[in-house]
Amino acid sequence: MSILKIIKEPDPILRKKSQPVDRVDENIQRLMNDMLETMYQAPGIGLAAPQVGILKRVIVIDIAKDDEPKKPVYIVNPKIIWKSEEVITREEGCLSIPGYFAEITRPSKCKIQYLDYNGNEKEDEVDNLLSTCIQHEVDHCDGVLFIDYLSKLKKDMIIKKLIKTNKDKQTL
Repeated sequence: MSILKIIKEPDPILRKKSQPVDRVDENIQRLMNDMLETMYQAPGIGLAAPQVGILKRVIVIDIAKDDEPKKPVYIVNPKIIWKSEEVITREEGCLSIPGYFAEITRPSKCKIQYLDYNGNEKEDEVDNLLSTCIQHEVDHCDGVLFIDYLSKLKKDMIIKKLIKTNKDKQTL
């Protein structure tokens, strides 16, 4: 397994729509393993393939707390087929937008169809943090970032700061 480079906003790849995976093979499994290792090292609780520069509909998630055993979730070709009308607001952050957090309101539950690590078709109804995380990562596969849910002013401020931070790093 290897650590992959996490792409940062405003890289245009983060705004592109990802392609479905034809089948889960050794290459996709290796990608998921590398993504999981990258996510753990970052550290984060979710990572989508576009965040490592690969435009495939592949997601890894682990919402286990630090003192709990790891519980990785592998999701290929996620399709959210239902969202609850009940919503929840929680603070979100993103490995592609380091250092920025915002309160985002999303449906509290969702039902998702996907392929698992071995290519088996699955359908799960999830709630709470896992629901939020899945919706956040599926957004990545659709070229959407959590800052897109903010006002134009807040979003533009964050992007300007990210661009300035990137320029400052390049001049060092």
